[in-house]
Amino acid sequence: MIRSELIQTIAEENPHLFQRDVERIVNAIFEQITDAMARGERVELRGFGAFSVKQRDARVGRNPRTGEPVDVSAKSVPFFKTGKLLRDRLNGNS
Repeated sequence: MIRSELIQTIAEENPHLFQRDVERIVNAIFEQITDAMARGERVELRGFGAFSVKQRDARVGRNPRTGEPVDVSAKSVPFFKTGKLLRDRLNGNS
């Protein structure tokens, strides 16, 4: 599912809301999650999961084509851990 499909589904399930308002709401939620993670904060959506930022240390990697060593700098990467309810639902345990 992509963002536009999510917006469409929510708009269809809530006919009292205009689609442009649903789009603003969805965009605001994603923006808040992105901003919090950019500040290094953890975002937890109970039953769904938690978004956090993990740090990867600098290391020496290898160019797969030539095999030469390449310096890979330290970086921050997004991390998602599923919540218990989501994990149970994916595994068929309602």
